[in-house]
Amino acid sequence: AGFIKSPLSQKKLTQDSVELYCEAIGNPIPEIQWWFEGNDPNDTYAQLWDGARQDRVKINATYNLHSTSTISIANLTSDDSGMYECRASNDPDRNHLSKSPKVKWIRSQANVFVIERPEITAQVTEVSGELVLSCNVSAPQSRITGHKWKHGEKVLTEDKDTSSFTSYKIAGKKEEHSGVYECVYEGPPDIIGQVNISVAPQVVPYKKSEHGNEGDTGVLTCKNPSFPAVTTWSWYKSGHGVSAVKVTGRYIIKSSGNKTELRIHKLDIEQDTGDYFCNATNSFGYGDATVNLRVRSRLAALWPFLGIVAEVLVLVTIIFIYEKRRKPDEVPD
Repeated sequence: AGFIKSPLSQKKLTQDSVELYCEAIGNPIPEIQWWFEGNDPNDTYAQLWDGARQDRVKINATYNLHSTSTISIANLTSDDSGMYECRASNDPDRNHLSKSPKVKWIRSQANVFVIERPEITAQVTEVSGELVLSCNVSAPQSRITGHKWKHGEKVLTEDKDTSSFTSYKIAGKKEEHSGVYECVYEGPPDIIGQVNISVAPQVVPYKKSEHGNEGDTGVLTCKNPSFPAVTTWSWYKSGHGVSAVKVTGRYIIKSSGNKTELRIHKLDIEQDTGDYFCNATNSFGYGDATVNLRVRSRLAALWPFLGIVAEVLVLVTIIFIYEKRRKPDEVPD
């Protein structure tokens, strides 16, 4: 057996996860095992199994044309620091309890260093029409080589400054730029802080005006593009006073996260035409939007045709009357 790929040493923070990869080839296909030795002088190598360390260890292996194995450890602690060893062997006596294998296991090692996660102080302030996002990290155990600011997967800015403080400015109001932003201190390992711009729901309708035919099902939709997500959605209708739209009979409300939908079965011109209000609430306040619903008669599609027919009838009538009243032509001699 021989290694095609060996695991690589890594630096990680507590609460992070780590993944080590090993790939071996041989004939017959070799078996791969994972072993660990801690940093304590009295520690000795112990084999790791899938589900070890309170189910934080996951091992996936495939044996096809050659052997591949991946070990991942979640929610790292300082006790996870140490030497991880990938062992491979295709000796038939490799797992025999009394016989020693003719060929020893081949080994490939990688060190995993788990360091304490430093504390990051993050805040948002409004200064002269700008939002200032800032992060300050407390005494990191590894060297900082630069900073990044990210919004989702988009990198907003980056530099090579080595200071523990970093900031990013956004022109505009909170309501226009709500969301989760990340300040990344480049390492290794990378230290990531989170800055939240949180606002009350900024509700917008999918369409400000909806149309439906009498007897059909009407669908009204509202969404909230802001952060944090909505905790409670509700619908109201204008009319004689304001009354809640109940989830009974013809009304069905489906809400999930930042989207809500009101379905009205068997639309009625008299009862259902009007303005509907979708209200959203989160821990920072509430917001609403208006959707106007117009219900058309089933005969509405016939009106253009009936209009054309009426015009033709009028024209025929005019021509007929004109022909009746017109003087007859003189009879030639």
